[in-house]
Amino acid sequence: MLPPGSTIGILGGGQLGRMMAMAAMQLGYRCIAYAPPGDNVAADACADIFEKGWGDRVALAAFAAKCDVVTWEFENVPLSAVAAISGNLLACPPRALEVAQDRLNEKGFIAQLGGTSAPYTRVESDEDFVRALNAVGTPGILKTARDGYDGKGQWRIASDREASGVRFPGKPCIYEGLVAFEAEFSVILVRSREGEVRFWDSTANRHEGGMLAQSVLPAGALIEAQVPQARELAAKTAQALGYVGVLTLEFFATKGGPVFNEMAPRVHNSGHWTIEGAATSQFENHIRAICGLPLGGTATRFASIDMRNIVGEDALSAHTILAEAGEPHLHLYGKREAREGRKMGHVTRVGHSLK
Repeated sequence: MLPPGSTIGILGGGQLGRMMAMAAMQLGYRCIAYAPPGDNVAADACADIFEKGWGDRVALAAFAAKCDVVTWEFENVPLSAVAAISGNLLACPPRALEVAQDRLNEKGFIAQLGGTSAPYTRVESDEDFVRALNAVGTPGILKTARDGYDGKGQWRIASDREASGVRFPGKPCIYEGLVAFEAEFSVILVRSREGEVRFWDSTANRHEGGMLAQSVLPAGALIEAQVPQARELAAKTAQALGYVGVLTLEFFATKGGPVFNEMAPRVHNSGHWTIEGAATSQFENHIRAICGLPLGGTATRFASIDMRNIVGEDALSAHTILAEAGEPHLHLYGKREAREGRKMGHVTRVGHSLK
């Protein structure tokens, strides 16, 4: 167990790191962050931040020297940066990042565990793209194999005619057939150092432009019927990775059962509702897990929960939400610039208590 007063290092400077650091403070830990220069809002909740490039091995070594354990807040931290930190400090093996950073690796890994994904094929040239269209068909989505998130690096192709206007972007990609789904949901778990696994209830998720817009509970009968099978795959994934902390798998709920979409080896946007809505939040349980503390309960505390993201300039008037009935819980991340498509905060509304 990591004693109170120890230092947790966070790779990344965004809102997920910020909320992890807030949870860590509650448990008596201090946090420091490492991120390239920018609007690093995690710094507001950290004792220190190293604003250096991912390739600065001297700075990474200085950062690591101040840490008792190191975690990450997003899956696209370069593996070279993680490799510069002693394996004894890492809360979780970097294998999780290796898998999640490449969509092709991710699909293959999940297939080995028995999971079902959308039909897909590798695309590394214009000729590959033509072959992919012939093999998988349309509609489909062309995605960069690496570095895509929140709908970035994706091109939706509705028909063969539309495909003629899309060009290979010059970097490795994956082409996926569209899944005929009824709903989308996520499975979020926490796994301890000893291998104990606990799940939060799965929310129904709604996306806009490839970005999560809303997560709600109850998720509905269709999703609830498919959660056990999805949880089984998520637990296998965590065990195969030797994972410690919070892990998220996203699924499509189809008439034939759950279809895997993608994984995130970290706390997740669709779990923000757990701050107010669960016995223990995803952020606190992540800190508990990586520090060797007993895991907290994950039971849902309210009969209904609705979490919505606040994006772009909507943040400028977000405080008006506080005048609503029902005591909405507003979280603004402190980002300086309200750009279009940028997550600025979220609001969680809850129904009556289940106690």
